[in-house]
Amino acid sequence: MTTTPLITGHVGLNVTNLERSTDFYRQVFDLDEVNASAEDGRKYALLGREGQLVLTLWQQSDSAFDAATPGLHHLSFQAPDMDAVRAAETRLRELGARFFHDGVVAHSESANSGGIFFADPDGIRLEIFAPTGGQGAPVPTADAPTCGFF
Repeated sequence: MTTTPLITGHVGLNVTNLERSTDFYRQVFDLDEVNASAEDGRKYALLGREGQLVLTLWQQSDSAFDAATPGLHHLSFQAPDMDAVRAAETRLRELGARFFHDGVVAHSESANSGGIFFADPDGIRLEIFAPTGGQGAPVPTADAPTCGFF
């Protein structure tokens, strides 16, 4: 039997304030609003780029993200290079985002990849990384992947 490999289609996140989260994700990730609803009890935003759906936001939560419960650990986005990661870091600092590490960190002690780790307005843990350019950056967690322990 031949199977077709699966790829991630899009990610859906529950948020507490749709307008705030939509603004945040559009500014940080340069996404366009593909579709949205402001109807009470059915608020959502579909965000994408170049016709490709990337992220859906659903106003269905009434509390912040809890990393201690089963479910999403973090959501990671790949940037084309470290310059794009640093540009995102600048935008995030202007928005007052909470960072888990100070600036770009390497994924591990010998990795060329690295990125930034931060939270969205609801505390959802996010990462923007580049596959190269992280060598020489600090490694906050010895002998373990940085993205696993923050």
